[in-house]
Amino acid sequence: MIEPLKYFNTIYPFDKNQITKIVIGEKYVGIMLNNGQIGVCSTLKNRVIFNLNNPPNIDLNDLNHRIIYNAYVNALLNYHNNYKSDKDIFEAIDFSIDDTIVMIGYFRPLVKKFTEVKIPIKIFDLYEKDNIIQPSSQQKAAIKKASTIILTSTSIFNNTFNDIFQQTKHDCNIHLLGPSSILHPHMLTYGNIKNVFGAVFKKNDHRILETIKNGNGTRTFLPLGTKVYI
Repeated sequence: MIEPLKYFNTIYPFDKNQITKIVIGEKYVGIMLNNGQIGVCSTLKNRVIFNLNNPPNIDLNDLNHRIIYNAYVNALLNYHNNYKSDKDIFEAIDFSIDDTIVMIGYFRPLVKKFTEVKIPIKIFDLYEKDNIIQPSSQQKAAIKKASTIILTSTSIFNNTFNDIFQQTKHDCNIHLLGPSSILHPHMLTYGNIKNVFGAVFKKNDHRILETIKNGNGTRTFLPLGTKVYI
């Protein structure tokens, strides 16, 4: 099974001539295309180096390039869906019917909602420190038992997506979540993916890029966009 970024690169190869601006912040990369469309991708605090004036060929074995290309393909593709709702994941999915929920990637506001209604959830995250996060040594076993997985879309660029996907039960429901999400119907062809939750932004909204450039993350720039899903 070809991983998502390499799949999309065969159809939508990186084209620097479509890009007006790239900004690289501490937490995110933002790209604006010539038509004003904006795409973002988390860096997970990796130090990203990329020169648009003299870009190398995109190498999807290079983490820097994967982050840049993820943001590029989001800008290119995320505007081409007929979004019928701007509900967030907790409004769109009834999690009360699931008995074993696993979250990979720590989404604090979402965890708070689970806690408030007393829905149990196991959380794993390689980069965050919190008492609620389970030991990473337990992640594989939890994935294999899970009836539902809320999976961070950063798993696409950090190349853990396929490994996680292949560990799940055949009837496990996977919901991909985060502003790094690629909102394209092909993502739903990865068998267990039921929904992809992400964000779109008003075209030519330079506030998004300025916010990212200043080192801010989702809590600052996401309210400037619209939460959507496919």
